[in-house]
Formats: sequence, structure tokens, C-alpha cells
Amino acid sequence: MSSDRQVWLFDLDNTLHDASHASFGPTNEAMTQYIVEQLGLPHAQAGSLREHYWLHYGATMLGLVRHHGVKAAHFLEATHQLPGLESRLRTSAHDRAALRRLPGRKFILTNAPRAYALRVLNRLRLASSFDGVISIEDMTMFGHHRPKPDARMFRCIAARLKVPPHRCTLVEDTLEHQRAACRVGMHTVWMQRYLPTRRRSGYSLETRAAVGVHPRHRPAYVCARIKTLQGLLML
Repeated sequence: MSSDRQVWLFDLDNTLHDASHASFGPTNEAMTQYIVEQLGLPHAQAGSLREHYWLHYGATMLGLVRHHGVKAAHFLEATHQLPGLESRLRTSAHDRAALRRLPGRKFILTNAPRAYALRVLNRLRLASSFDGVISIEDMTMFGHHRPKPDARMFRCIAARLKVPPHRCTLVEDTLEHQRAACRVGMHTVWMQRYLPTRRRSGYSLETRAAVGVHPRHRPAYVCARIKTLQGLLML
């Protein structure tokens, strides 16, 4: 699969770094607080609405935009300030080296906003390993946001990159995103490095929903499983 003609699409959170430790908790709280302030809901109800929209639409933002007239740019800026983020970020030096060695074009494909993605990549010294960042602001079709796992978006991304879907490989921790990518003909790799274990507690809704099946099982739409990016060099 690895060749100079290959295009790699890397998720960011819990794929290239431990977002359960660095950002998921503060981001979820910021989103809940945003809903409290914008919609006037009690904190518990706001938290439930945040989770409902995330599960239903794939992104809390989409539900707020569709049902409450929230401006996407305002929501993203307000909920991703994340003071102290850089001090919590961590990744593997071996993964960093593997990215440099991996042949082909490499892009970040994240449902997070661009400013956040760049903060993470720059802090972890990963930015130079990628040819570009495709963030949630870039995932629009006909004026509407279509973030992962929208299959139409996956086709659109391949077309933008001027490559057929079968030349793309999505490296992700979230199975629902892989299922959609597989439907359009992309290869899929399930990153399991940061999946929750019995020894890890307090992980976010996003992390729990990313699992879906037992890590030892490989769904038919998953081409390979890895726990480090070094595994990509052997595909």
C-alpha cells in the first residue's frame, strides 16, 4: 500500500496524540458551557444536548447550527481556546520518525478547527511531516458543513486532492469514520494506541464512541490495525 502515489489521511486527536489526556475533557466542558450561555440551559441539560448532537450528527456544532442558528466560526473559536493545551500534549518520538519515513503525500483530516490543529502539530513538531491540514472549516459542500463521517465529504476530499479514493488511506481511531471511508473505496487503518483500557478512567464520550467493537476484533471495513505509526511502514 505504501508508495509515492499513496495519499494518507490522518486523523489528529487520539490518532497522532493522546487527546483524551490533553484536550477532550476541557473541550467538552467548553462546549457545554457555550450551550449554557447561548441557549440558557442548565449545565446538565446542556451536557446532554452536546452529547446528543455529537452522536446524531458526528459533531456538536452541526446540531447547534441547524437547530439553534449558532454561527459555526463563533462556536469553534469560543470552544477551542483551551488554556494550557500545549503543556498537556504528548506523542511518541518513534511515531514522529515513522511519519518522516512514510512515503506518499500526507494530510491531516480532522473535525477540529484549523487553529487548534496547528497548535497541536506545531507543539508536537509534526507540522513539517504533512502536506496540508484539512479541518472542519474545509469540509463544506454547497454551503453546508459535512465533517466526518459524511461519505460525500470523503469523495470530495479525494477529488480535491486529485486522486481516486482507492489511493487514499484513512488512519483513524474512530470506526464510524472508517466505515464511511471504506464505502467510497478508501483503505482504512484503525489506530488503537489511545483506545481506553480498564486502567484508564474518565475518558470522554468521543473516546468511548470511537471504540464500537472490541479492539481485538477487526471489522470487515478495517484494512489493518496498528498501535504505533511505525506499523504503517509494514503495510
